[in-house]
Amino acid sequence: MKKIMFVLTSALAAVMLLSLSAFAAQPATVTVTDEAGNKIEVPKKVERVVVAGILPFPSVITVYLNSASKLVGIPPASMGAAKAGLLGELFPEILKAATNFQNGNSISVEEIMKLRPDVVFYNSGNAEWGKMLKNAGIPALAISPRKWDYDILKTYDEWISTLSQVFPENSGKSKQISAYSKRVYKDIQAKVKNIKPADRKKVLFLFQYDDKHMVTSGKSFFGQYWCDAVGARNAAEEITADNADAVITMEHVYKWNPDVILITNFTPAVPEDLYKNRIAGHDWSNVKAVKNHEVYKMPLGSYRTYTPGADTPVTLQWVAQKIYPEIFKNVNIEKVTKNYYKKLYGINLTSEQIKRMFNQGKSGAAGVKLQ
Repeated sequence: MKKIMFVLTSALAAVMLLSLSAFAAQPATVTVTDEAGNKIEVPKKVERVVVAGILPFPSVITVYLNSASKLVGIPPASMGAAKAGLLGELFPEILKAATNFQNGNSISVEEIMKLRPDVVFYNSGNAEWGKMLKNAGIPALAISPRKWDYDILKTYDEWISTLSQVFPENSGKSKQISAYSKRVYKDIQAKVKNIKPADRKKVLFLFQYDDKHMVTSGKSFFGQYWCDAVGARNAAEEITADNADAVITMEHVYKWNPDVILITNFTPAVPEDLYKNRIAGHDWSNVKAVKNHEVYKMPLGSYRTYTPGADTPVTLQWVAQKIYPEIFKNVNIEKVTKNYYKKLYGINLTSEQIKRMFNQGKSGAAGVKLQ
């Protein structure tokens, strides 16, 4: 009997040793390739996340994880959108995230370190930030808003691909969102493909606007994608300046005389500011879009919808309907939005929430600093 017990004990010990060896062999970190091509070691289990500079990304992470509990730090402009839109209401834990580590185009590594992040996601355009974080021993992953030529669907897919390396267990839902977006895009393209070039509406985006300067979307910014996606013409496509460097004047506006004006939530400006000429020194009264009351403030759902995000497929339909109301007259945007949120997120939006999403005021620009 003692011999049998000895054999059993030895066998059990061997099994335990094998189990311990297998456990010890499990890597504490994984290697992630970020969107600047850097290979970064990040913890295998990420629990604390900071986002710096890449403003839509907190909302993208929240929707991807169906939770904001891991977000311990986000940019002030992202917090402003969370409070003004639906994100803070649907995922109130995001409102606890710190914002004091970023001020405009500068960050405090010391404040970030106080948040004890497992990983920091930062805008790839701020390469110096990556070096600073690396020197501080913080795993930092570059996220790019422009690498894919401002193709909103492609950019969102690539963001999700990067997140999937860090949180592989959550990729299924985002694949559904991507597939839905592509179906919507194809449906819109089919409806507008026969519009003659001369009949395509000219759309001007007001990305940022006040009495000191006006920034639009030229050919190298997200506005170009929105126009191409719905069969419209970007009034400012001759402007080749990248991103938010596309500064224009009222002389440009008079020259282009756009049919439709879309105002983003990166500026406090609202349609009434144009209709009533509230901006000193700017006369909008003879601009076609203003005369015909075709000036619209873009929606703010999980984030400012001018950029890639979870609300892109709904925004595609909204933009298409605003520019070509006759072609898309059968689109019930409230019903579309309710069904989308219910099917893909399991969220039952109220009519009041949807009304706020599509009727934004000045508060949508909270936290955004005019450049």
